[in-house]
Amino acid sequence: MSKHLHLESTTDSQSFESNYSEIALALHKQGYIVQTFPLPPHLPEALLLALKQHYFDELAPAGIGREDQYQHNPFVRSDRIYWIDQHCHATKEYLSWVDGLRRFLNRELFLGLRQFECHYAHYAPGDYYKRHVDAFKGEQNRKITIILYLNPGWQCELGGELIVYDGDSQNPLIKISPTFGKMVVFISDEFPHEVLAAKVNRYSLTGWLRQDGT
Repeated sequence: MSKHLHLESTTDSQSFESNYSEIALALHKQGYIVQTFPLPPHLPEALLLALKQHYFDELAPAGIGREDQYQHNPFVRSDRIYWIDQHCHATKEYLSWVDGLRRFLNRELFLGLRQFECHYAHYAPGDYYKRHVDAFKGEQNRKITIILYLNPGWQCELGGELIVYDGDSQNPLIKISPTFGKMVVFISDEFPHEVLAAKVNRYSLTGWLRQDGT
């Protein structure tokens, strides 16, 4: 199964126009945005349930690099992932919401986004992902990173924060607790970031809108 997904949106994109507009404006002005609960209220719960009921046993150790450079490196990251598809109603609805965002960003920011890839991520207690970037400058691949957190009842003392840096700076730009329903969107090649270890299981959906594809 290809992890690159081409979708025709089935959501009522007009109902999300203000939300899409807020994301587009923030990407244009500062390159990132953190939203508390942008999705329909039922959807994060449905996505977490789908992970636990259908996909948890399919999670596999994540790697770094692409194609022939792809390798598992537990020194860099220790999470497990599963690339999602449209076979589940919850994932199909989420992918449709993202496709509405893709089309909005193309219309308003002329980004030429063509496809989306996305995976569940499970960080067991103590797991981490060291500082990295999702794309390199000048490459026409991953353009926009989208992270959705699926952790009900999360408390700050549990750790697991996403630390986002501004370019080469060693000082954190923002520190984001992975609370339930929160979404982080940023330009993939502008913001190095890392995931700190948590004390309990930590779940998310991480995806990328891409400019390449057929």
